[in-house]
Parts: sequence; C-alpha cells; structure tokens
Amino acid sequence: MDKHERISPAVIRRLPKYYRYLGELTNSGIHKTSSRKLSEMTGFSASQIRQDLNNFGGFGQQGFGYDVENLRNEIAKILGLDKKYRLIIIGAGNIGQAMANYTGYYEADYEVVALFDKNPKLIGLSIRNALINDIDNLESFLNEEKIDIAVICTPKNVSQQIAERVVQCGIKAIWNFAPKDLKMPETVYVENVHLNESLFSLTYYYNQMNNE
Repeated sequence: MDKHERISPAVIRRLPKYYRYLGELTNSGIHKTSSRKLSEMTGFSASQIRQDLNNFGGFGQQGFGYDVENLRNEIAKILGLDKKYRLIIIGAGNIGQAMANYTGYYEADYEVVALFDKNPKLIGLSIRNALINDIDNLESFLNEEKIDIAVICTPKNVSQQIAERVVQCGIKAIWNFAPKDLKMPETVYVENVHLNESLFSLTYYYNQMNNE
C-alpha cells in the first residue's frame, strides 16, 4: 500500500487550505513562514500543521521555518495540481452554469471542455468557450475525448443514472452537486457537495451564539 493511502482524509482536506494561504503569502512577497504564522492564518494549531506536513516529509528546517514557494509547490504535487485536468459538466442549469463560470479552475490547470444538457434551448450555446452538448451524445463524446473529471449538476432523480453512464465510459472522478449521495464502485472517487449541509451547520452555530 502506498504511504499516502494511509493518511487520514482529514489531513488531505486541510492541505488545500495550506495551499491557498501559502499562495496569499507568495502574492504578498513573503518568502519564509513558520507553523506559528500558518496557525494564525488557518486557525489550525501549529503542532497540527507540523504533524500534517510530516506525513509527507516535513519540508521545514528548525530555526528557519518553511520556504513558502517550495512548500506550496510540494503541496501542489501532493494534491496533483502539477498536472492538467479536463472536465465536463453535466446539467447546464443555474448550478451547472455557475460551475462553468467558476474562476477557481484557473488557480490550477483545470479545463472545462464541454457541458451537457437535455434542454434544446441550451444546446449549442457556449459558456467560456465550452459548448453545451445534447446529453444523448454523452457516451460518444467520452469515447472520443480524454476526460478526467465529471461534474454532475443534474436534478437528483437522474444523478445516479448519469453517474453510472460516465463511469461506464471510464470516468474515475465525480464532483457531484446533485442533492443526492451517489453510490459508485470503490474504483470511482465521488466528492458529494451538499450546499444545504454547510448552510445548516452555519445556522446551528449562528443560533448557538445568539443563545449564549
């Protein structure tokens, strides 16, 4: 088993935040940092940050701290951000169009290649140079193009079926915005994004503060 496969998912989920804040330091012209400084920025403890980074080799020197650019580059490699990824978006409604316009893709090398929908009023339109295709052409498109990630933004009643269709065409990674947890084989990684869950958690903490 690869060492990285044994690392806690919680550690992996903290890495993008480290990457983002290191980018802010780079943009500010700061070349060195410490776990204490990263702690102040991220809200994680300095010891937690050191433990997380030690899973991958540490990257710091006692008395010196971390070289910001080098650490950010190393985290990019760990996350796979040193590669290019081609995406399709299935469902060109409000959420699908928002995802097609999402500027976060440009922070790394992600390309939205195409969108798919069944609405004849949308088919043939383009969003940021990505053409909206007929969903009936999904399989033929995937058989001709190398696509790494499928972004599902469909209604919940068709999301599982759509996911199964893309998996049958070889897709191994799904970013799911449909309000339903997808059931996929272990060989496929699914990131289910439920906006309501985040909103409901926010509501809980809001009420806790108001009740103190």
